[in-house]
Amino acid sequence: MKKALGILGGMGPLATADLFTKIVTMTQAESDREHIRIYIDNNSQITDRTAAILHGGESPLPYMTESAKKLQEIGADCIIMPCNTAHYYLPQLQKAVNIPFISIIHQAVKVSKQRYPGQKAGILSTTGTQDARVYYDVFTAEGVDVIEPNEEERNILMDIIYNGVKAGRIPTDPAPFEKVLSQMAQRGADYFVLGCTELPVAVQSLKLENKFVDATAELAKAAIEFCGYTPRDI
Repeated sequence: MKKALGILGGMGPLATADLFTKIVTMTQAESDREHIRIYIDNNSQITDRTAAILHGGESPLPYMTESAKKLQEIGADCIIMPCNTAHYYLPQLQKAVNIPFISIIHQAVKVSKQRYPGQKAGILSTTGTQDARVYYDVFTAEGVDVIEPNEEERNILMDIIYNGVKAGRIPTDPAPFEKVLSQMAQRGADYFVLGCTELPVAVQSLKLENKFVDATAELAKAAIEFCGYTPRDI
């Protein structure tokens, strides 16, 4: 039996739209009626995850919990979140509902091990995701060595994420992003995990080419399969 999907979105809206677009374009379907039923709560009022983790800002957990419960009540059979930093709260969120979450982090590490066995992953993410060890703990537990951004590189990525994509100003200058990739490669990164859901939007806009693992795309594939449909590459 086909299952319905819930997207706990709004963190941010463009990242949510990117995930939805990827699910639709990656689902093997010949007509409208062959696509997944998807419920989206684009709750852009969810408080900032990085600010809460790093600076004691208002917790986003109550807002995310409310959204998760609404998605369950409306008929979702599982939930996905297009926000990597939000996965810091996943254990608590999972306890609030009776339907499963699919973790973007676990999908990213699964594909990384398959596609780049024995190679070092450069994790591109927000400062909150990095400091909360959201990727580091999962990847190292799975035996994947990681290279993380230094302070300069974190600042560049945060500018692209917060002052760029989240602010509706899609980056047009590839130089800062390319600098991060080059420097991390010099320190040993063999490939790069797009560990913030704003970064695939930036990569596409800047037409960057590298050995990327698009965590958003891998989450989309996993959700398609969970719902009983067949994914296709795009």
